[in-house]
Parts: sequence; C-alpha cells; structure tokens
Amino acid sequence: MCLTWLPGVHIRAICFLGYKVFHQCDMGKKGYLSREDLKIAVVMLFGYKPSKSETNILMENGAADCPGIQCKTHTHLARLSATGIPLERFVSLMGRKMSAEDPYEKTRQIFSAFDVHCRGFLKLDDFKSIFKRVTPRLPERTVLEAFRYADQDSDGHISFKDFENVISYGLANICSSTGATK
Repeated sequence: MCLTWLPGVHIRAICFLGYKVFHQCDMGKKGYLSREDLKIAVVMLFGYKPSKSETNILMENGAADCPGIQCKTHTHLARLSATGIPLERFVSLMGRKMSAEDPYEKTRQIFSAFDVHCRGFLKLDDFKSIFKRVTPRLPERTVLEAFRYADQDSDGHISFKDFENVISYGLANICSSTGATK
C-alpha cells in the first residue's frame, strides 16, 4: 500500500522534498536545522512563515523521540531542542504536516491568490504578472508556453479546473522523478 499526500504524490516524493529542503536550509552543513533554518524550510515547503508558537512546537517535536539519539534526560531533550532538528526527524515532521493538509483547499487558496480580480479564471496578463513577481528573470516566451500548457481547452483563460490539473500533474511528476510507484 502506498501513502499519498495529493492524488498521485507518494510518501517517497514527500521524503525527497523534505531531504532536498533540509539540505538547502542547513546553513553551515551542521546536520540539523536551527530555529531560523526551520523557519526558512517551512516557508519553502508550505509558503508561509511559521509563528513563534508554531516554531516552538516544531522545535520541541523535532527533539522528541529522535531516531538514533538516546534522550535519557529532559535536560538532554531541552538541549537538543535548543540546538535543532536532525534530518530524519525533520522529514518525518514535515511529512506528517503535509499529509494533514487538504490538497483541494490548498490548491484553491493558491488559485485565489493568483485571481486578484476575483473572476474565477486567470488571463494571460494575470499569469504574466504572477510570474514577474515570483520569477522576474523568466523569459516571457516561457511564461507564454506555460500559459498555453495550462489553458487546456485553449479558451484564453485558465479556469480553476485547468489550474488544478496542472498542479496535480506537476506533483505527480515530482513523484515519478523520485522513483515512487503506486
């Protein structure tokens, strides 16, 4: 049986993303994420900066029951929590956090953020504006190609259905690039 986060996205893909983000955020290659590293990792994975209380909870959970670490005293646990979250624990925590998200609602939130005119669809100009803010150096022809790809019925609009299909396809490709199978 294969666990899934989004349709077609398997636990192996989630682990792959977790490992990749961990290594990008582990400043100084310490082997653990500090509080600041963790905040950056959450932004990369979920698109928001965690609050102080959420960061505290993640840091505490990151230290609890660490695989391969004998936490015999609460003092050691507190010291580990103050230091950071090791790789395996980070991947486990983020995998659970990702699994708890409602994929439809997350996709709907992203689409709504892009649909600044509240029309229920995106036009090419909306798409260009989004890409200009997110990736300002991306060539315009690439943005146009992406728009044409997303506009599956070629009506000049990207509906939520078009958007959802592209998001699902992209996440399924992450899964296939990690070698995960159903």
